[in-house]
Amino acid sequence: MAYQSINPFDGKLLKTFDELTDQQLETSLENAESCFKSWQHTSFMERATIVAKAAAIMRERIEEFARPVTQEMGKLIDQARGEVLLSADILDYYAENAERFLATEQLEPNSGEATIESAPFGVLFGVQPWNFPYYQIARFAAPNLMAGNVVMVKHAGCVPQCAIAFEKLWLEAGAPVGTYTNLQISHEQVARVIDDPRIKGVALTGSLEAGKSVAGRAGQNLKKSTMELGGNDAFIVLEDADLDKTVAWAVWAKMNNTGQCCIAAKRFIVVEALAERFLEKFQAALESLKPGDPMDSATNLGPLSTESALIQLLDQIERAVADGATLVTGGKRIDRPGYFLQPTILTNIKPTNSAFREELFGPVALFFKVKNEEEAIALANDSDFGLGGSVFTQDIARAKRVASLINSGMVFINQPTWTSPDLPFGGIKNSGYGRELSSLGIHEFVNKKLVRIASIDASL
Repeated sequence: MAYQSINPFDGKLLKTFDELTDQQLETSLENAESCFKSWQHTSFMERATIVAKAAAIMRERIEEFARPVTQEMGKLIDQARGEVLLSADILDYYAENAERFLATEQLEPNSGEATIESAPFGVLFGVQPWNFPYYQIARFAAPNLMAGNVVMVKHAGCVPQCAIAFEKLWLEAGAPVGTYTNLQISHEQVARVIDDPRIKGVALTGSLEAGKSVAGRAGQNLKKSTMELGGNDAFIVLEDADLDKTVAWAVWAKMNNTGQCCIAAKRFIVVEALAERFLEKFQAALESLKPGDPMDSATNLGPLSTESALIQLLDQIERAVADGATLVTGGKRIDRPGYFLQPTILTNIKPTNSAFREELFGPVALFFKVKNEEEAIALANDSDFGLGGSVFTQDIARAKRVASLINSGMVFINQPTWTSPDLPFGGIKNSGYGRELSSLGIHEFVNKKLVRIASIDASL
């Protein structure tokens, strides 16, 4: 595959990068394996010093890290700066908490003594997407490096400068060569890496099809894997919701990162008592967004990441309308250079419509009117995905009850699904398995080793 920086704002090629040769890949694997042999024996304090230093560098040079995010995948510059700071927060979180999370656990057996120790797996391989070029790799790298693993990352082909910057960050922070390795490799080489016996675990964040391929390959090799795949998150609005606050959150939930987010709200499910007023305000807010240069902080509608992403969304919209959906607003490419799409709302989407099951990864909202809470829950659960979701109501007890009935990995009340270092992130069904972030995220790739001491006779 090609590793290219193409500016989504104007479609201009910025830079190209060569893939690794097979020999260069072998050298990287050798370095990682050699590094793990020593890294696993470093103290938590030694690891934390390096990880915290990396966080400090990101904070000191926010603009330097944010700029390539905007230039390579079109994220609005203020959101790019926010991603840099969020990534630094994740690094600091694990630098501060890893030792406590992985402390030896004392068991209470009927006789004798027993403990559970946490030991690192070894060299881990991550396949990561373009939509959050630092955050995605920070949440993979930070917990695993602090656990004593070393990581190798194949980043998306359209954000190579971000990938290179993150690898350089670790070297500058004092990490030994092989601790964090950026791999600019082909799809064929990805399979080879997964097969390699030096790789002990595999993580992917990406599409459903990519997840099936990578998880299947890892499974054939009996290697532990985690998968964070797509989503079709429900944004449920009940009749007692604060309408103005809810609409403001709806715009943020749909348009953050131009809708290119696995936990973006994609299905807006509104009870009929509020449906018409919600749709009117929501449509007006989306139509007020103006496209522009994402490097300009005044811009509030950025481009999609690539030409192919734009073409795919246009095709999905066209098929949805052909299947009977009503186009409320948008649905067309904006007549200007770059990969801009009008914010779009579709309604009258039947279960037989292609859009009902697919993930529409961009500024496209699916609007559903339902009679009541029960219908809202049923519709929210009628999805092949189960990543996040949100419920808006002023009755918190009611919101908790609804949240408990939604089949997903995360549900937020009176705010859209979002992320924080101390909150677990992950889903069920076609949204994948495993968890990242929080205390849960650091346990995915460690051996929970039982150590048992007892004075008993051989007769048992």
